[in-house]
Amino acid sequence: RMLTRTPSVVAQVFLFLSIVLVIAIAVIQIKQQQILSPGLKYGIVLDAGSSRTTVYVYEWPAEKENNTGVVTQTFKCNVKGPGISSYESSPGALAKPLDDCLNKVKNRIPAHLHKNTSVYLGATAGMRLLRLQNESAANEVLASIQSYFRAQPFEFRGAQIITEPEEGVYGWITANYLMGNFLERNLWRTWVHPYRKETMGALDLGGASTQISFIPEDSQEHFNSTLQVKLYGYNYNVYTHSYQCYGRDEAEKKLLALLLQKSNTSSNVDNPCYPQNYNTSLTMKYFCSSLCTQSLRPANYYPNQLVNFHGTGNPGLCQEMVSLLFNFSACRDSEHCPFDGMHQPKTKGNFVAFSGFYYTINALNLSGHFSLDDFNSSMWFFCSQSWAQLQYMLPKFEEIYARSYCFSANFIYYLLVHGYNFNAETWPQIHFQKEVGNSSIAWSLGYMLSLTNMIPAEGKLIQLPLKPPLFAGLLVFLTATALLCLFFLVYLCIESHNQKNITHVEHVFIAE
Repeated sequence: RMLTRTPSVVAQVFLFLSIVLVIAIAVIQIKQQQILSPGLKYGIVLDAGSSRTTVYVYEWPAEKENNTGVVTQTFKCNVKGPGISSYESSPGALAKPLDDCLNKVKNRIPAHLHKNTSVYLGATAGMRLLRLQNESAANEVLASIQSYFRAQPFEFRGAQIITEPEEGVYGWITANYLMGNFLERNLWRTWVHPYRKETMGALDLGGASTQISFIPEDSQEHFNSTLQVKLYGYNYNVYTHSYQCYGRDEAEKKLLALLLQKSNTSSNVDNPCYPQNYNTSLTMKYFCSSLCTQSLRPANYYPNQLVNFHGTGNPGLCQEMVSLLFNFSACRDSEHCPFDGMHQPKTKGNFVAFSGFYYTINALNLSGHFSLDDFNSSMWFFCSQSWAQLQYMLPKFEEIYARSYCFSANFIYYLLVHGYNFNAETWPQIHFQKEVGNSSIAWSLGYMLSLTNMIPAEGKLIQLPLKPPLFAGLLVFLTATALLCLFFLVYLCIESHNQKNITHVEHVFIAE
């Protein structure tokens, strides 16, 4: 019996120890594991506008929220010189202006992440016009950019001319993202979708085009102009339209061409939108070579001929001339038809107006929300000033912008009031803003947000106290030991039971 009892006790001890060790190792492996963040990812977007190129650096955690990165802007650099469409005759000259910004970008992003950092270049209306006018020149400009970025340490994902709807909807995404309309942090500091929070409309004014984007009351009614966008697990049906040739620069060129057309002389022209006593000489090529001014080009067009423009600072006449840039008659009194025969749903909710809208409003010494009356009085006052007075009124004085703010203000008035049908009641719903926090309101951030939908999220890195093979080996060994001990104890129980039965039978026979 002692011999039988000893193996039983040993087996029970081994079974108990095996179970305890399996539980202990499993608990240690789970409790002591370290969850390491995969860190940050970086992306670079070049906004190649009609008047200039801006480089943005964005970063986001590698773990994503509902399949979209939580992206923030960390750096912005304006490339010196004009927009890339101006390099049609010398595409090779693009490299030098880009170098200064790209060298700064290299210092902003950790060197070991350069090769995994994607670079995207999106060109807008300036290049869209160049492609229509001279497709081979547009292709050469893009090819020159491709060649430049092949020599850079980053992962270049291509240079493309983005479409008009894309530019509009990316601007809408940026505005709403920065305003917190897609995500917000709750009390537990986790990202959640805002409850019953309305999105904002977006108004963008570039150099060659302008965009309006918002969610209408009935997206099905304007199905052809509505894009479905999916962000953070939610779908949005966004109406967006881009008006080519209604950007600030191209619209002013149309005004200059129109003034020349109505003038009695082709060498000296009065401009009621230029400040009093301001004079400048511009070549016909400057304002008549664009596709946007083709219909206004004079019969005796000589590209290098100089035209002297004399500013008269006449607000009333300036308004009258600016109104001629819009074709309001094309709509034929149709409801919800702004201009140029384009049908648009009724504007709804709040809007944020950025880019050219903001800079003009800022020049008028206005900001944020204000009434239509305040805008009109500020515009009239500004347009009545002489060139000498303007130099003391503007916080930052640059001739090419200062001379054109009066025109820009009148253009914005006609675009928003007579074009998009904002009135005294709805005008305060427009918020003129440049940025939120340190992030610029521009289509480029929306572009980056959309692109992160296509970047797979990296899983969190988990560092374990025991390496998986060792952990698995120990579990198998201890589990096998426990099972063997259990089987052995069962065997001993069966043997002991049989032994008792035999002894009982022997006693019965002896008694008989």
